[in-house]
Amino acid sequence: MSVGILLLTHRPLAGDLLRIASDILGGRPSAVEILEVINDTPCERVLADARRLADGLDAGDGVLVLTDLYGATPANIALALCECHPRIRALAGVNVPMLLKALNYANLDLNAVVDKALQGGRDGVRLCAPPE
Repeated sequence: MSVGILLLTHRPLAGDLLRIASDILGGRPSAVEILEVINDTPCERVLADARRLADGLDAGDGVLVLTDLYGATPANIALALCECHPRIRALAGVNVPMLLKALNYANLDLNAVVDKALQGGRDGVRLCAPPE
């Protein structure tokens, strides 16, 4: 079994991130779903969709929700998921390295996947400049 991954972002970021990860990994990873928020969508509907997707992803090992912007609607929905489900964790600030770490280590336990994803997200942010 493995941890499911839910990409919950503003549209079109989740789909773009999954396409990039799929290209890098050589195929679409299993146990990954996307939910893209459109600005006018009622929060109750987004939360209901997120719950349905998270329930489908949870094969017993939990779900990691990766969202884009802390404090925005997708992150608030992710927080609501965490409050109603003991096997859901959420991280804001998703980037490609964070997603790749989560996907590559999804076979670990949920807390370890969270740690790997955080590490990937932080380590993937670098200044691209020649040394002085």
